[in-house]
Amino acid sequence: MSTPAIGIRSAPSTLAVGLALASVYVLWGSTYLAIRYALPGYPPFLLGAIRMFLAGVLMYVVLRMRGARPMTAKQWRTVGVLSIFMVLLSNGLVNLAETQVGSGMAAISVAAMPLFAGVFAMLRGRHPSRLEWLGLLVGFAGVIWLHAGNALSGSLLGFVCLVIAPLAWAWGSIWSRDLALPEPFMAASGQMIAGSAWMLGAALVTGERFTAVPSIGATAAMLYLVVAGSIFGFTAYIWLLHHVRPALATSYAYVNPPLAVLIGALIAGEHFTTRDLGAMVVILVGVVIITIARTRTPALMHAHPTPDVLQDPGVPAATRSKEIA
Repeated sequence: MSTPAIGIRSAPSTLAVGLALASVYVLWGSTYLAIRYALPGYPPFLLGAIRMFLAGVLMYVVLRMRGARPMTAKQWRTVGVLSIFMVLLSNGLVNLAETQVGSGMAAISVAAMPLFAGVFAMLRGRHPSRLEWLGLLVGFAGVIWLHAGNALSGSLLGFVCLVIAPLAWAWGSIWSRDLALPEPFMAASGQMIAGSAWMLGAALVTGERFTAVPSIGATAAMLYLVVAGSIFGFTAYIWLLHHVRPALATSYAYVNPPLAVLIGALIAGEHFTTRDLGAMVVILVGVVIITIARTRTPALMHAHPTPDVLQDPGVPAATRSKEIA
């Protein structure tokens, strides 16, 4: 008489995987344009504060109702510091940048995040392989090409924000690998809640305030960011991390930027030069090379879902994954 297998996870259906990937691709790819539509009614840091607070609290309440353990005081302090990089300096500065540049340009610039993550990992003792070095060189050539002269050249604020945001995101992602974080969703909700406080502080320092009641359209965009970007998109991503190969789960790193550009062009009429699109292609080729290199070295795979990849700039690093946006 055979004994039933215990702890064996059945393979997910092709439809389930396809729907989860589509959710991550479309939801995270569309958040850049949603930010642009929300900004006329919500100042950048106040937008981030409201978005993160609502998403974080909703997720936290649901998790507690489902029996998840609350975070300890030490864990709250940890996610509080981590949220400076993963929320305030990433999402907050992307919001601020989009007051000056288009959503597609913001997505192209943030696409460089995996390259910065590779550099920070190297500085912390993780030596890249030859193929990873090639990916870094190709990717950074694209970054230089992008920033050498395009729409960003007309906005110093946008340029600075879109350099700092992926740097902060990359550093926070790499640093978070050594931290004792709670389970994935609880860590994410904690970072969103803590990040909302930092965002509110930044709004007060910069003098942000509501001068009128936000329009229905701006509020709808803000709620879309809360529900679609921060909750549904992240849930789909965590599910993918636990059910498919890491290379597939993190494929949004090179799908989201061109998708964001396409959405911005079709819906908002944003314009891009051949130089912009060429730089994006070069950057993404570098990201793809790095991804391929890491799939060949399983022992050096990432320790968190966001560390080395691009993702929606409203979803912080959350967990030690099996694998990375």
